[in-house]
Amino acid sequence: MRLFDLPETQALRGLSQDARRLFSARALRMFAYGSVSVILALYLAAMGLKEGQIGLLLSLTLIGDALISLWITTQADRIGRRRMLMLGGALMIAAGVVFGFSNQFILLAVVAFIGTLSPSGNEVGPFLPIEQAVLAQTTLPERRTQVFAWYNLTGSAATACGALVGGGLAQVLQSGGMPPLESYRMILLLYAFIGAGLMLLFSRLSPEAEPNEPPPTGSRFGLKRSRGIVLRLSALFAVDAFAGGWVVQSLMAYWFHVRWGVEPALIGAIFFGANLFAALSALAAARIAARFGLINTMVFTHIPSNILLILVPLMPNLPLAILVLMARFSISQMDVPTRQSYVMAVVDPAERSAAAGVTGIARTIGAACAPLLTGVFLGAGLLSLPFFAAGGLKIAYDLALYRSFRTLKPQEELR
Repeated sequence: MRLFDLPETQALRGLSQDARRLFSARALRMFAYGSVSVILALYLAAMGLKEGQIGLLLSLTLIGDALISLWITTQADRIGRRRMLMLGGALMIAAGVVFGFSNQFILLAVVAFIGTLSPSGNEVGPFLPIEQAVLAQTTLPERRTQVFAWYNLTGSAATACGALVGGGLAQVLQSGGMPPLESYRMILLLYAFIGAGLMLLFSRLSPEAEPNEPPPTGSRFGLKRSRGIVLRLSALFAVDAFAGGWVVQSLMAYWFHVRWGVEPALIGAIFFGANLFAALSALAAARIAARFGLINTMVFTHIPSNILLILVPLMPNLPLAILVLMARFSISQMDVPTRQSYVMAVVDPAERSAAAGVTGIARTIGAACAPLLTGVFLGAGLLSLPFFAAGGLKIAYDLALYRSFRTLKPQEELR
């Protein structure tokens, strides 16, 4: 059987032009996030900021992103999905330009709060919830998880390439005589340029990307019939994201630099490999979920990955630390397309944008609280503590999620 006859690729053949544009936007955006994530903490340190200040800035990027994205995503179905996505692109441009040209901490803090910048290499901003709603609206239920798996594979592969290019480009520029600070600034300006490309892509979305029916009236945050489910999921997702925030990619890159003296090019290569493994794990999730169910796939692939995360700082040398990290990433993203598909399946179709937005914002708020703590602990020389905290909290989240939602199954699993 040829690759293009596989069920997963068949699910992509019927994608609309709008969905294909969203896949392209996802790839561009995640490339930008990956390139910045490996140099952001190094850039701020080269600017002369202390670990605590770096952690504060990274937290502000996530807190501000949560508040602004909450408004954008819950109003997208009223104001227009295309317009809100273009606004997100404009916020990327603002963050890249100001971070690239300014060294004033107060201005950086303000723009970190109102702009769109990813310190983790993961999705931030209003893009993901709105794009999920469009994809779910245009995909058959039985193919939804497959499409989300490919959507996440696209993002993870782009993040991997971005990390490789970001770290490698910084190293090449420095080898050519450019100061580290200036080499990092070039990558931030590239980030802003990609934001402009996203605005162009989103401007070409058709009216078919807009909701089929208006959101319910008299609802808070665009939620009414699905409010209870969404709030329970949001609370759990916030815990998971808070745990992940202890080891965002920027801070993990900084950890490798401090703990093992790793240079930017090798850091980029490490996270290229890690995100490539993550991409493949997301693709495998669709087949596993089809057999064992979405909740089971989310929980029972996530627990082993978190055990491996705890083991990373316990390794006695750099090669073993990299090997365990790669093993962790090889199964770490199986819960992502299944989580996205599950949320879209169990909420009211008219509330999908809002549900994805609220659960996504809960994750962002949870993640925003952790980098400040990580910065403090790294500054105090407690290099292993963030890994232990992240892995332990994530395991607690997995167990709580299974206990709360194992009986609430999507319709396609009840057939």
